[in-house]
Amino acid sequence: MRYLIFYLLLLPLFSPAQTYKKDKKLKAKILELTTGFKGDVGVYVHNLKTNKVVEINADSIFPTASIVKIPIMIGVFDKIQQGKLKYTDEIMYRDSLYYDDGIVGSLKDSAKIPLNNVVMLMETVSDNTGSLWMQALAGGGKSINELMEKYGFVHTRVNSRTPNRQQNQKMYGWGQTTPREIATLLTRIRQGKIISPDASDRMYRNLGRQAWDGEGLSQLPENVRVMTKNGAVNKSRSEVVLVHAPHGEYVYAFITKNQKDESWERNNEGFELLRKVSSLLWNYYEPKSKWKPVDGYEKWW
Repeated sequence: MRYLIFYLLLLPLFSPAQTYKKDKKLKAKILELTTGFKGDVGVYVHNLKTNKVVEINADSIFPTASIVKIPIMIGVFDKIQQGKLKYTDEIMYRDSLYYDDGIVGSLKDSAKIPLNNVVMLMETVSDNTGSLWMQALAGGGKSINELMEKYGFVHTRVNSRTPNRQQNQKMYGWGQTTPREIATLLTRIRQGKIISPDASDRMYRNLGRQAWDGEGLSQLPENVRVMTKNGAVNKSRSEVVLVHAPHGEYVYAFITKNQKDESWERNNEGFELLRKVSSLLWNYYEPKSKWKPVDGYEKWW
């Protein structure tokens, strides 16, 4: 009965036969871009105006890397909604929370910082120490995973520091998702359907301030608003983006895994694909646009 309920919840979200139309022309263009890529690619694109989609391994499980910080943020907002946390609470940092040398990890023991600042650092600069702190305050990975399941996302999970997820962590790292699920999760935040309309609005605003904008976002005009999160580990590069394009919003998730190219240079094969796919989508949906990245933008990355 439990699985039947989740299946029924998923139907309106993930059943292309009921709701969506396939964009075969765009799919062919994306496949052409990814031909020869040394690794696995997952793509889900949804034009929210026309309801046309592109699906390439859209339901396969991929590592989230730092994209897992979206479910973590949702877990924090759930606790706020329940009255167990306040968004403006001052919380105390302890050295025991230290994970790496990000901004939060550079705080002195007993330093106080507003919870909302840590959430912002988690989403904008992808601060890892702050993110693990927020994961704990959200009740841990188990609580966040139960929340994802409640919303009908059966593959989007936190693995790290979560009971009985050790095998999944070995395969996917900190978290896991599918291109369809993570893009749909972003869309539902945009629609005000996660936690509450006001919580969704606040999360939407948090995801609109991305410091790491040198990949897919670099291929979009600077005056076009987006909500986004990206992630990267040695064998995976990922980005989920909702774009407020002039002729209609579109959302896409592009994720790789098992990459042969594990470099961290700008010309990494996964990073290059993130930029190429973003450019393709912008020009496909905005064919009259004359915008191009400004000369020399690459040197800032």
